[in-house]
Amino acid sequence: MRFAPGRIVATPEALAAMEEAGISPSSLLLRHLNGDWGDLSPEDRAENELSVREGYRVLSSYLLSTGQKIWLITEASRELTTFLRPDQY
Repeated sequence: MRFAPGRIVATPEALAAMEEAGISPSSLLLRHLNGDWGDLSPEDRAENELSVREGYRVLSSYLLSTGQKIWLITEASRELTTFLRPDQY
């Protein structure tokens, strides 16, 4: 684990999307915490690496088998990680 997630929360819509795709939230959380940022550009990946080192907000984006995306955002304070859909940001 490269950083602490803090409290973990999820929007009902994100939970429904993951359930529909048959994917466990814990599997995405483990990817996020271990530095597998999912479907991000090289620039956004580099930004996440800086964010982990310097203590800024970290964002991962995962494309589900249904075509929906799920974002995981860990706040800079490391007090909260949120599962949400991009349209909920």
